[in-house]
Amino acid sequence: MWSHRLAVPLMHALLAGCAPAGDAAPAADAAIDGPGPRQRLTGAGATFPFPIYSKWFDTYSRATGIQINYQSIGSGAGIRQFTQGTVDFGATDGPMRDSQVEAVSGNVLHIPTVLGAVVLTYNLPTLGDQRVTLDGPLIADIYMGKVTRWNDARIATLNPGVALPALDIVVIHRSDGSGTTYVFTDYLSKVSDEWQERVGVATSVRWLTGLGGKGNEGVTAQVKLLEGGLGYVELVYAVSNRLSFAPIRNAAGLSVLPTLESVSQAAASADLPQDTDFRVSITDAQGAEAYPISSFTWLLVYTDNPDPAKARTVRDFLRWMISPEAQAEAQAMQYAPLPDRVIGLIDARLSMLRAAGEAIPE
Repeated sequence: MWSHRLAVPLMHALLAGCAPAGDAAPAADAAIDGPGPRQRLTGAGATFPFPIYSKWFDTYSRATGIQINYQSIGSGAGIRQFTQGTVDFGATDGPMRDSQVEAVSGNVLHIPTVLGAVVLTYNLPTLGDQRVTLDGPLIADIYMGKVTRWNDARIATLNPGVALPALDIVVIHRSDGSGTTYVFTDYLSKVSDEWQERVGVATSVRWLTGLGGKGNEGVTAQVKLLEGGLGYVELVYAVSNRLSFAPIRNAAGLSVLPTLESVSQAAASADLPQDTDFRVSITDAQGAEAYPISSFTWLLVYTDNPDPAKARTVRDFLRWMISPEAQAEAQAMQYAPLPDRVIGLIDARLSMLRAAGEAIPE
């Protein structure tokens, strides 16, 4: 089991490694065959997967000549541009709501790409290397302004022997629409009925307390600047800025840090039927070693594309993306690759991506 003593080096903390065991992945022959016709795709959205998307798009372009231009502008903006039809694909760390799917007449398929984790990072220099453990109900109460001091009895109970400072907790949240916020609020809504009733789940919510920061970068900068600061960010931002982040008590009552194994355990808990649309939440997973604020990140693609050439180009890229070659690139960049069973389900569903009016392949 994973506990306070786990050290998480810089990029290994960003969840690399082997996927959980599952059904065999059928996409092993999806290698790139060589340069093909020149084609351009445009996409926009989530910031968390931007490094691996950039690597994938470069590798694919070198082999095929296909140019894929991606704007890392946040999940909310990515969904908006996809809905408006100004991009060939969107990207998000939080799946589209039913109302958003209806806004595109159901013409969307969510394709999981890699796995990520949201962490609670804090600025308490007097603690040195000691970590502060938190749990879901406590985090919810902090973000609702009900727990305001670092030496509060509830925090002290979770951290026996830790000399918690008598500092105000400076709550920091995202000020922009964000898939990171979606994952964070999705988790809090599962562990706190009051949070669900008062705040809820969304890429942007009405915060009850705290300071706003734009993007993961803005939240990170605020935490670094303000002693006593507490913010939620994608793990890579906390690690690359050398900020401390908290082990979280999971559904099994164990304190868990985000690692390859703990995030993969959360993904392994996902119950995906054969006809899944992949809009699945893996926060507050039940596995004993599961990190509780974990999530897939998704590409948004049209199931019916009015441009036949682009429909084929998107489909071909996605088949390559789930190949061993591409997933190995994700692992090399310290992202957790997709579980085999998820890859198998994606491969089976890619036949749905077609030009408008094109028959679905048998």
